[in-house]
Amino acid sequence: MESISPFYSLTPEVKYSPPWQDLSIIGIAGSSGSGKTSVAMEIVRSLNLPWVVILVMDSFYKTLTPEEHRKAHANEYDFDCPESIDFDLLVETLQDLKKGKKAQIPIYSFAEHQRQPQTTTLYSPRVLILEGILALHDPRIVNLLDVKIFVEADMDVCLGRRVLRDVRERGRDIEGIIKQWFAFVKPSYTRFVEPQRPISDIIIPRGIENTTAIDMVVKHIQRKLQDKSELHTEALRNLGLIAAKVELPANVHVMPPTPQFVGMNTILQDPEMEHVDFVFYFDRLASILIEKALDMTAYVQTTVETPQGNKYMGLNPKGDVSAVAILRGGSCLETALKRTIPDCITGRVLIQTDESSSEPELHYLKLPPQLEEHSMVMLLDPQMSSGGAALMAVRVLIDHGVQEEKIVFVTCAAGELGIKRLVAVYPKINVVVGRIEADGEPRWMEKRYFGC
Repeated sequence: MESISPFYSLTPEVKYSPPWQDLSIIGIAGSSGSGKTSVAMEIVRSLNLPWVVILVMDSFYKTLTPEEHRKAHANEYDFDCPESIDFDLLVETLQDLKKGKKAQIPIYSFAEHQRQPQTTTLYSPRVLILEGILALHDPRIVNLLDVKIFVEADMDVCLGRRVLRDVRERGRDIEGIIKQWFAFVKPSYTRFVEPQRPISDIIIPRGIENTTAIDMVVKHIQRKLQDKSELHTEALRNLGLIAAKVELPANVHVMPPTPQFVGMNTILQDPEMEHVDFVFYFDRLASILIEKALDMTAYVQTTVETPQGNKYMGLNPKGDVSAVAILRGGSCLETALKRTIPDCITGRVLIQTDESSSEPELHYLKLPPQLEEHSMVMLLDPQMSSGGAALMAVRVLIDHGVQEEKIVFVTCAAGELGIKRLVAVYPKINVVVGRIEADGEPRWMEKRYFGC
């Protein structure tokens, strides 16, 4: 009986909380026209961070019945009461985002007074700002908020702003706007909106003009993000300490150092090599790595008739094979990918790692449809150092329904500690690596490949 590798006995104890989990949620409530949106946008501008999202509660208006739809077009439907909002769906959405999961955000048409069949996919951002007149109304939402803000302004000013907004942006007429204001908006403020004021952490009179209050909010968010960053750095360090004690497992496939492979690596690492030669040999090496990855997809037996009329027992891929490039470096591998699998379905994910904290930041995401149904998904990145970006990329795929064992991470060079971190957290993925390099080596391959 074979002994079990100590690596696998450690994996149940490996804990890693990605930096996008437990995101900071800021709630901004206030009367219609009080300046909530302007305050939210100013907070985003002052933070000056990637991956900050404003979620407008209006997207969660309930689907109207035919009778309610008729009343809405006649300006006789109350959109300002809590019953008009699908709070159950909103709470579920915020809970999913708080856990680092993706969510489907409804699209609401103000011109049609109706929720659209399409949705917008939102992946858990770094900071989420929930903005709406009832953002602090539901206790379930209040419990999820890190900061509760109430924006107030003179009601006459609010009415003027609402008239301008609804005429220019929502195609309403002034008579209908005034009718709704006195029938629903103003009474709703007294009954539902103003009672949120006492439970808020910060009250911002005069909206965007109150720069002192906005600065307080921004500094609070920055402190919380700094605390999370320090925790993530410590988690990566501890993960490295655990991983350093074990050998590379069998699901890490390091290419054998054949004379041909070592020769190509020698050419690539020669700083005097001409750019055209670098690209040629890089593509050759990358093709070998992708061919190796294809050995890990599922195949089914098939029989074909040869030109000579004989039967050949062969294999066909069990399903679609796709690839997701971690930008921008992963683009280096796409030429080799298309030469090897011309019709390969591809996606993009832009992840940049903060060099000071090793914290990955997701900037862009475009994945193929029905990715979870593919038989194999390759993650492409020419170099991996700390493993932070790779950890995030794998988590993105898993959160989009891809089974862990269907993921193959393909890289030309990687630090041993980074690989061990990756497979410690995700022991079912396969890793194809061209060579093991020094831990912490700066990225240089994509710069040589693209010539900049």
